Order: sequence, then C-alpha cells, then structure tokens
Amino acid sequence: MKTAWYTKKWVIIVIHALLWLFLFSLPYLLKPSYNNNPHPEPHHNIVFDILYLLNCTSWIVLFYVNAHVLIPKLIFNKKYWFYFLLKFGIIGALFFFNWLFFRIFLNQLPFSFIVFLVFNIFPYIFIMTASTAYQMFRNNLQTEKRTKEKETENLKTELLFLRSQVSPHFMFNVLNNMVSLARKKSDLLEPSLIKLSSLMRYMLYETDERKVSLEKEVDYLQSYIDLQQQRFGKNIKVQVCLHQVDGNYTIEPMLLIPFVENAFKHGTGVIADAQILIELSVTNGMLQLMVQNKYDDAAQETKDDTSGIGLNNVKRRLNLLYPNHHTLLIRKSGGWYMVSLQLNLH
Repeated sequence: MKTAWYTKKWVIIVIHALLWLFLFSLPYLLKPSYNNNPHPEPHHNIVFDILYLLNCTSWIVLFYVNAHVLIPKLIFNKKYWFYFLLKFGIIGALFFFNWLFFRIFLNQLPFSFIVFLVFNIFPYIFIMTASTAYQMFRNNLQTEKRTKEKETENLKTELLFLRSQVSPHFMFNVLNNMVSLARKKSDLLEPSLIKLSSLMRYMLYETDERKVSLEKEVDYLQSYIDLQQQRFGKNIKVQVCLHQVDGNYTIEPMLLIPFVENAFKHGTGVIADAQILIELSVTNGMLQLMVQNKYDDAAQETKDDTSGIGLNNVKRRLNLLYPNHHTLLIRKSGGWYMVSLQLNLH
C-alpha cells in the first residue's frame, strides 16, 4: 500500500517546525511589551528575549514529553494521580526557573507572580492541552491503521482460502477426463495430458499473483472447455464464443472458471439434448460473461454434491474483490439455467 505524502516522517517534522515557528513568532508580530517601563533598557530587552526563548524551548520539550512519554506511560496505564501530580510539579519547576532567572539577570526588576501566570501558566495549559489532543488523535489514527491492516490481512487470508477451493473441483473434473480417455485407450490422451500440464502450470505459478492477465485467464477457460468436450464427445452440444480480449486487462485468477464448471456439472448426464452455451466479451473495460446450460430438476438429485464448490464461492469472491463493480444475475427459465456476469475491469 502506497504511503500518503503527508504521513512521511520528514513532512511531519517540517509541518511541526513551521507551526512552532509561527506560534512563537506571534508575540513579536503583535509587538507585545514585556514590562511597564516606557523606555526599557536594551539590556532588558535582550534578557527578556532570552527568557522567552528558553520558555518556548521548555514548552516544546514538554509538548513532546507529554505526548510520547507521560500519556502512554501514565494515562494509558490509568495512573491519573501520578500524572496530575507530575503536572503540578512541572508548574513549580517553571515558577522556580523564572524566579531564579529574574534574580540572576533582572535583579533590578521585581518578580511578579501575575506576570508569571500570564506569560507561563496560560501558555503551559494551552501547550499541554494541545499535546494531549495531539497524542489522542495520533493514537486513534494508529489504532484505526492497525484495525485496517488486520482487516486487510484477514481479507487476504480469506481470499487465498476461497481461491484454493477452486483447484480441487477443477482437479476432480480433469482427472475424471483422463480416466475416461485412458479406459477408452483414446489417442486424445497424450494431447490431453499435455494440455493438463499447461493448465497445472498456470494454476501453480501464474495464480500466485494478485491479478493475472485476462488473456491468460481466457486461455485457461478455453483449455478447460476443450478437455470437457473431449470427455463428453457427442453426448453434449457445446457452443463457445470467447472473443479476443485486450492483453492489458487484468483479473483475479480462477474467478470465471466456477461458472463454466457449474454448467458442465449440472448440464450433463441424463439430461436429454444437453447443451451448454458460453460467450465472453470485453467492451470498454466491461467484461460480459454469459453461461447457459439445459437442466432437469429431477436429474439434479443424482449429482455429486462434493464434486465442486458451487457458486457461493465465486459470489463471495466477487463481493470481496469487486464490490459495487460487478453485476451477477442467475435465473432459471424454460429448462435453461442462465448466468450473466458483468465485471468492471478498470
């Protein structure tokens, strides 16, 4: 997953630095007066600037210490009393530092507790409040990120499981084809085995990727259909129209095969005049797959329920992988079982 530019470490550091610079430049931009003397000595101005700079530095340190140390160690561990006692201790330390600074460098001027409150306590409360809000917001973002990462990992695990379920169904069908050809001592056994080998290579190596070329997926469909046609021969009429597709389109692997498998599973056997119609095309990035097969409700009771995973698998995968980007219609009418899938490949 690509990292957003505003979450990069150097961007965060620059943003923080600019915010601190702007915040602590406000007193100079607003031209405040640090004492009541209308003609302050230049020495006093420099000393006040140094004091202000030291206080600003302490506020910055307190901001990050509070956010990254005190809140995680104390607040998150419910040590509230110790946290607030430490906060009052920090106020006392600030008071002592400012009083000592006045005694050493500004001994001609009286130290005012009111001035200390205005220029230290209120900024301190603001800084600590902002620090707490910053850490809480940061913690919520991290929690949300971890939750999303966990959901993503769970989704990947579920998709891998769903994808792996397709392979046994495919293997059962194709191995049955090989057994039938071997029993008949057919000359088609050798080319069928070669085709099976290429299909297995696709399943084992190509489908490890998150997405595969649509062209390869269509070739896989065609090879599977060829093997099934060799198995059933003249016992079933199969009409296939797989239009040439753009090699730039990609699709989740093993996504379309369950519809074709389902047609061969339920459209063969004791069904009179068995027929299967398969058509696939892509127009402007919209994939259209139509699969139809004749069916007989009475004959369905003899089907092996363990021979395949069925359409529930592919429905789940479509909902996970292409939410709001697909339309799946399944209906029965006039002795035909019809599946129509529209899939946005963009």
